[in-house]
Amino acid sequence: MSSQPKKASPYGSIKFDSINAYHACFDGDVLERLNAMRKAIHEAAPEASETISYNMPAFKQGKTLVYYAAYKSHIGFYPTPSPIQAFAAELADYTSSKGAIQFAHNRPLPIGLIKAIVLYRCNEVGNKV
Repeated sequence: MSSQPKKASPYGSIKFDSINAYHACFDGDVLERLNAMRKAIHEAAPEASETISYNMPAFKQGKTLVYYAAYKSHIGFYPTPSPIQAFAAELADYTSSKGAIQFAHNRPLPIGLIKAIVLYRCNEVGNKV
């Protein structure tokens, strides 16, 4: 068990040094969703390395592919702007902005869509999978 306190947001005084440390700040359904997100990203980009960037979990394969973070009501997914434009039709039912997508906690994670976006990012940065 982590000595880090449980908290609703990854931001604040804790500076994470690994995705494991980040995930350790959550429990229950949120932790399950974070683990599912991590697994989906690894399945889509098995060569990607894990890191913390901007105090959030991030995956790199040459360049940063995607980031994610847990919030009170959603998981934020940050794949950069181009996939959000490319997958606009598939993302129509989700709250999104130029560089972010919100996956509400009261809905299942769209694992297939997450994987497709990660694959898109791999191709975009020149790391075809």
